Amino acid sequence: ELFEQQVARTPEATALVFGEESLTYAELDARANQLARHLISLGIGPEQMVALALPRSVEMVVALLAVLKSGAAYLPLDPDYPTARLAFMLGDSGASLLITQSGVIKETLDALQTSGTTLPVLELNNASTQATLAKLDQAPVSQAERTHPLTPQNLAYLIYTSGSSGTPKGAGNTQSALINRLDWMQSKLQLTSVDRVLQKTPWSFDVSIWEFLLPVFNGATLIVAKPEGHKDPQYLAQFIREQGITTLHFVPSMLDAFLVSDIEYGLLPIKHLV
Repeated sequence: ELFEQQVARTPEATALVFGEESLTYAELDARANQLARHLISLGIGPEQMVALALPRSVEMVVALLAVLKSGAAYLPLDPDYPTARLAFMLGDSGASLLITQSGVIKETLDALQTSGTTLPVLELNNASTQATLAKLDQAPVSQAERTHPLTPQNLAYLIYTSGSSGTPKGAGNTQSALINRLDWMQSKLQLTSVDRVLQKTPWSFDVSIWEFLLPVFNGATLIVAKPEGHKDPQYLAQFIREQGITTLHFVPSMLDAFLVSDIEYGLLPIKHLV
């Protein structure tokens, strides 16, 4: 609802940029609504888990918003994780559906099939899926009616710990807790339409959540880095300069690497370093 309110305020403003592709707020909302309608038609709704295994892309953002619009919670899966870890997360979470692209986690899906585990899979680059979404494009692009009412206590997402001290554990967060965090961050950062926020954190880490949602809740532009770009200080510096990034996050180790490099970081357009 917060995203849709921002769409109503600035429909023609740029909401999302990835590579050469960009979407306005209205376009991003329409694409997310198309997919959300399809999810709801499959019976997806509040207190269900939808796993997302996608590379960093426009489709990643669309799928995340679509799951939230359906009322379900999302489980981000890093395609680079080992097959056994991905299979464990899918089984342990009780996911009702996996959204991915053909070949992204093929070995994991093959292992699940071999083990007898059945999990519905929606491949966004599958011809039949694209045809279905194209048909939905002819329907109203407004938010579809959910199967059940959404409450502040419903789960918004589930992210698994690293498992470095044992078996990975799923840590969930509710709608109200997520909004509380985003409200607090906005009170500190005061993002506006002139801000351009960098999304570079792998979405298997909770920092990624505010990177994805805070800008599009507040009229800023979400700029998505290329896959693996978060590991390269030189790429990041050039990307920040080219895209006019005003707001981004650094973990201490990466910030140290950034600051000791030969980058003229004092000339970058950064206003907020979180």
